[in-house]
Amino acid sequence: MFSVYGITGRVFTGTLEQMREVTPVERMARARALAPVQRDPADSAYGTLADDANRAYTQTQQGDTRRHALTRVQEVMTDKVISVPHTATVMQGWRLLAQHAIGQAPVVDAQGALVGLLLRADLLPSPSTDPALWSAMLGQQVTSIMWTPVPGVAPDTDIRRVAQVLLDTGLPGLPVADEAGAVLGFISRSDILRAVAHDPPLDLWT
Repeated sequence: MFSVYGITGRVFTGTLEQMREVTPVERMARARALAPVQRDPADSAYGTLADDANRAYTQTQQGDTRRHALTRVQEVMTDKVISVPHTATVMQGWRLLAQHAIGQAPVVDAQGALVGLLLRADLLPSPSTDPALWSAMLGQQVTSIMWTPVPGVAPDTDIRRVAQVLLDTGLPGLPVADEAGAVLGFISRSDILRAVAHDPPLDLWT
């Protein structure tokens, strides 16, 4: 189940198909293209990741009963969420993202309810940005540049449905919220990919 939250509160609740019809979200434009990262198989971190994935896959092939298929958002989401108050300035939001080394954060109102999503990609100035305008923007509230309304997802939602929303919108992740809009967690593309690499079987097709 998906909901859409804005500065006036929850504006929609329903299925993925209904959300597409009621609240179309345009694909997000990237601030800049990312160069592909070439990993050296000899790199220790890469080797550890590959070893973990191979070991987990082998366990599933051998019928490891300790593992179960991952199907729901709550099984792969990050539950320690860094949120940005809607009264924060753009500079404060930027510093919060940098401090915690994250690329996005939910924006919440005074009651802790979801109202938007702040993306680090939107805070990167282009070479043509006027310094005076950039300085002025940093002093504005995050509500002036956050994404709103923004989709939120219930903890028991099928991971496949979330993956489809990420593809449809181009967003890097979705806040996980309860019926009142309180933020419970965050599920990102990285969380889904990490589950694929480390925790098979990830039940994407049944």
